[in-house]
Amino acid sequence: MRLGIFSRSFPLIAMAAALAAPLTAQRPYYPDRGSWQTLTPEALGMDGALVTQAIEIAIAGESQAPTDLEAAHYLSFGREPHGDAIGPFKTRGPQSGLIVRRGYLVAEWGDTERVDMTFSVTKSFLSTTVGLAWDDGLIHDLHDPVRSYFAPIELPPGDGEPGEEEDGTGAPRPQTLFDSSHNRQITWDHLLRQVSDWEGTLWGKPDWADRPGPDPRENKERVRSAPGTAYKYNDVRVNLLALATMQVVREPLPELLKRRVMDPIGASNLWRWHGYRNSWVNVDGRMVQSVSGGGHWGGGMYISARDQARFGLLTLRRGNWNGEQLLSDDWFTLALTPGAVNPTYGFMNYFLNRPNEEGRKRYPSAPDNAFAHLGNGTNLVYVDPDNDLVVVARWIDGQAIDPFLAKIIESIETSTTREGG
Repeated sequence: MRLGIFSRSFPLIAMAAALAAPLTAQRPYYPDRGSWQTLTPEALGMDGALVTQAIEIAIAGESQAPTDLEAAHYLSFGREPHGDAIGPFKTRGPQSGLIVRRGYLVAEWGDTERVDMTFSVTKSFLSTTVGLAWDDGLIHDLHDPVRSYFAPIELPPGDGEPGEEEDGTGAPRPQTLFDSSHNRQITWDHLLRQVSDWEGTLWGKPDWADRPGPDPRENKERVRSAPGTAYKYNDVRVNLLALATMQVVREPLPELLKRRVMDPIGASNLWRWHGYRNSWVNVDGRMVQSVSGGGHWGGGMYISARDQARFGLLTLRRGNWNGEQLLSDDWFTLALTPGAVNPTYGFMNYFLNRPNEEGRKRYPSAPDNAFAHLGNGTNLVYVDPDNDLVVVARWIDGQAIDPFLAKIIESIETSTTREGG
């Protein structure tokens, strides 16, 4: 039976009677497919009243952006040059979320099984597929130039690097995308950290058209930063990483992710990873859709809050799931290492809670070694190794996140102080 689903009219915390003593909750726990054991906050070293207050903060802080996500797109990214949607959008549900401590479900609210877009949380699934390729030795060194792994591939007319001329036939042309003097220097690490400054057009979207500055000429004609020297959050280059990774593994990335990660962690069969209407390419004789790394122009990962939480628990446990190492511990050491240019960003989309150059943290109330998988909406998957905590909050206003997390962390500290006293 599902227990303790929150709603605005019935905000009851998921407090099933504890089926085990508090010491039982100290042992590592991994939820089985289709079920998730619930323990009381007290059984997990938390103050239940404060957990309730945290969820009330989240519910009160629901995003006021349109629930029609395609309409929301045209009020934001759709205003950019080349901002037309080329992937699917859907109407989102109300806010939902859940709290997991020591692997056990503490509380949940809203419809946590509803499948919604997750926007840039998709990037963390993408970097996971890169990690699988690296673990398998298909990518030998993340500091290798990507060009040495990228076979010529037919892309739509207009796609490619600067200086590439169309042949006038309108037919797809073989491209390698890493041949220019600038692009040939780009490594896997540069793409993972969003410091490549790759130049070109992919799926009809020029790199300069994503989050452009106010000067159109400067956007198109500026001098490129050397790879590794400038950070820019840019979905064209993220989509390039997805295409390059598919070139290496030679299969659709959703198939790889399902087989190696999502099935082993017991995710539902309802998540889907979308690309664009024009992102189909020939891979070894079959037409495969190259997926997107977010929902910037539609598409990306469609997933439930519960499946997000399972992925968050996998990253909390550094790739280990019930004794099986699905992704190497070494990968997480790299993914959680701050970039030289942006100390608050690891591999996409590991947002680190370390102080930035001004000494400010993304979430002041949270520990320095916490991190988050973040997407527009806001879609939050918060991971806290110090407190053995995973928190998912969907469609929450950004200003509500730190007070929400602060109350959850306070519930742990208060319970610990009480027990110690």
